[in-house]
Amino acid sequence: EVACLCGDVRLRVEGEPDIAFYCHCDDCQAVSGAAYVSVALFPASAVSVLQGKLATWTLRVLPRHRCATCGTLVYTGVPAFDQVGINSNRLPPGLSKPVFHLQCRYALNPVRDDLPHYADAPAEFGGSGQTVDW
Repeated sequence: EVACLCGDVRLRVEGEPDIAFYCHCDDCQAVSGAAYVSVALFPASAVSVLQGKLATWTLRVLPRHRCATCGTLVYTGVPAFDQVGINSNRLPPGLSKPVFHLQCRYALNPVRDDLPHYADAPAEFGGSGQTVDW
């Protein structure tokens, strides 16, 4: 179960994420106020709202759903892939295991680790697959 900070909104998330990654795009930076976010993607059918009222708005193309009470970003729809992105900090510990960084061309603070760092996105996500070397 996933909840917002105040507990008014609760989601049921079934199974493991299809994939998890760190996103450095300027949209995620603007929405989160952070240099990057950790995102776990689940099939849309695996996520359901159990309780609470959501405020939904769209930044460019992705609908973002926040708790109407406390403003916590609860999930982001990814309609092109029929997926739901959940910020990993809302998930139970250990459920999200990021395997790459994407949109690193927007990185404010380059992260040095052993994961691939894509300038835009991996080819299987419609990106160039080009990596950056910090």
